[in-house]
Amino acid sequence: MSERAPILVTGGAGFIGSAVCRHLIAAGERVVNVDALTYASNLNSLASIADAPAYAFEKADIRDGRAIGDIFKRHRPRAVMHLAAESHVDRSIDGPLTFVETNVTGTCVMLEAARAHWSALPAPQKDAFRFLHISTDEVFGSLGDTGAFNEDTSYDPSSPYSASKAASDHMVRAWGRTYGLPVLISNCSNNYGPFHFPEKLIPLMILNALEGKPLPVYGAGTNVRDWLYVEDHAAALATILTRGEPGRTYAVGGGAERANIDVVHAICDLLDTHRPGPSNTARRDLVRFVTDRPGHDARYAIDATRIRNELGWRPTVTFEEGLERTVLWYLANEAWWRPLREGVYAGQRLGVAKAG
Repeated sequence: MSERAPILVTGGAGFIGSAVCRHLIAAGERVVNVDALTYASNLNSLASIADAPAYAFEKADIRDGRAIGDIFKRHRPRAVMHLAAESHVDRSIDGPLTFVETNVTGTCVMLEAARAHWSALPAPQKDAFRFLHISTDEVFGSLGDTGAFNEDTSYDPSSPYSASKAASDHMVRAWGRTYGLPVLISNCSNNYGPFHFPEKLIPLMILNALEGKPLPVYGAGTNVRDWLYVEDHAAALATILTRGEPGRTYAVGGGAERANIDVVHAICDLLDTHRPGPSNTARRDLVRFVTDRPGHDARYAIDATRIRNELGWRPTVTFEEGLERTVLWYLANEAWWRPLREGVYAGQRLGVAKAG
C-alpha cells in the first residue's frame, strides 16, 4: 500500500501553525510545513518533531507562485491548512501594505496553486481534497455588551489586519463558488499558549513582568477577548479538516471571555506565586494604562455551537488552566524566548499611528 499523501501546512513555523504541525504528527499524519521564516516564525518551536520521518520543511513565501507550485508538484498533498499570514494588529497599523500583500495576494497564490493541483488529481483523490483557510473573529468587528459572533455574522473589520483577513476569506469563498475548489474556513478567537511570539498581549505581559518592566495596558483595559488555548485550536482545525463540509465556515472559540486588565492581573498573580519578585513586590504595581490602540474593538465573543454540534469538538482547557500552563512554560523556556527579546522584539510599543 502506498504511503498516505501529506497535509501541507502554510505558516507552520508560527505560533498556531507550529501547534498544528505538532498535533498532526502526534496523530500519525505526514506534514509538509511551508514557511518564509519571517520575524515571528521560529523553527525552535518545532524541535520536538524536526527529525520525524513524517515531517518535511520547505522555506518558501506564499506570494511566490513558482515556488509554491513546485512544492505542490513534489509533495502532492491531499489537503492544505493555510495559516501563513501577517497577524499583529499593531504592526498592520504601522505597515498595512505588507498585510495586503501576504494575507490577500499570498492567499490567492495558494488558492491558484491548490486549484491547479486539485484539478489534475484522479477522481478519488480529487473528491477527498480539502483547502482549509484559517482566519480570525476580528473580521466581524466589535460586539456590544451582549451577543456573540457566529458563522452568519456580517463582516465589519476595523484594522488593516482584520480587513486583509476579511478579504482573504472572501477570496477563499470565491474560489470555492467559481471553480468548485473544496474549501473550508474557520474564524477563531484569540489564541494563547506556549511558543507565542512576545509582541502579543499574554507573552508580552509575562516577559515584561518577569523583567520588572512596565505592563502597558491599552485604554482602561476593559476591552474583552474570548481566549482559546492553542492546542485546543489545533485539535479543532484537524477536526474541521477531516469532518467539515466543504463550503462551510466554522467559528472556533474557547468560551472564555476576559477583560484585558483581568488577564494582566491574573498573569501578575501567577508570577508572584511561581516566581516571586524582589522583596515580594506585587507585579500588579507594574501596570501602566497607555493611550488606546486606534480602532480598538471593544469586545469579541464566539458562539461555537456549529462546530460543537456538527463536528463534536469542544475546548478541553479552561482559561485558568491554560494561563498557568503558559506562564510556567515561559518560566521554564527562557532559551526559547530570550533570543527573541534581545534580537527580534524587545517589547517596544507598536501601532501608534493616528488618523489624519
